[in-house]
Amino acid sequence: MTLDRRQILALAALAGGAGAFETASAEAHDAQGRMPPLPEDAPKIAMLVHPRMIALDLINPMTVFNILRSNIMLVGKTMEPAATDVRIPIGATHTFDQVPREVDVLFVPGGIMGTIAAMDDPETLTFLSDCGRRAKWVTSVCTGSLLLGAAGLLQGYRAASHWTVSDLLPKLGATKVDERVVIDRNRMTGGGATAGLDFGLTLAAKLVDEEAARRIQLILEYAPEPPFANGTPAQAGPERVATMRAGRPWMDAQALKAVEAAAERLGLPA
Repeated sequence: MTLDRRQILALAALAGGAGAFETASAEAHDAQGRMPPLPEDAPKIAMLVHPRMIALDLINPMTVFNILRSNIMLVGKTMEPAATDVRIPIGATHTFDQVPREVDVLFVPGGIMGTIAAMDDPETLTFLSDCGRRAKWVTSVCTGSLLLGAAGLLQGYRAASHWTVSDLLPKLGATKVDERVVIDRNRMTGGGATAGLDFGLTLAAKLVDEEAARRIQLILEYAPEPPFANGTPAQAGPERVATMRAGRPWMDAQALKAVEAAAERLGLPA
């Protein structure tokens, strides 16, 4: 099964509670319950889809942007559905050459093996570089910040990433920051997958206003109370962190290799 944009948003509505989403958009429906076209000033959001991405990285912020009534474009190198970590392919709605010249938001999801592959893809890097230079906001969640960095979009900026690879950010000219969401001028980057909702709400406040973001947070009933205090290396402690690291030496080596190759292409010091 392949999910297109319409199906993803339908699933998001079910996950958030259909009644809540109907309430959220009640003013937008006509008497027959039909959704009118998006307003002309709807934020234009280009969300990259690439093979082996983390589905949650995309769907969390996409759910927020959908409630915000944004013009969401799922952008791929081709229209071929992209495989995800949960084995549900996600199809693009636009190819690189179909994206408007100027967008409000460029967004890149993570997924380390997909990120590594995209960092070595000239077409993807060229698209990100060109789109990112004109976008009002250049953004990512999880390891997506490495891909932004490989496209030359994070030099001189503070940025976040997934904790397993965040130490690599300085090799791409960025300053590593261990926070859920990091804003530096028009760059906004989030940490691991669950930071996608924090990121989406933070960006919604910037695109519209804080009240709109607060309303979306309430619709989603987003008030996390995790069962364990174990969501960061500091909380988990050195023993658990070391155990996780011990299980991924090959993956970490591949990430380092990709980052060093990207830094060399960008002419950055080793």
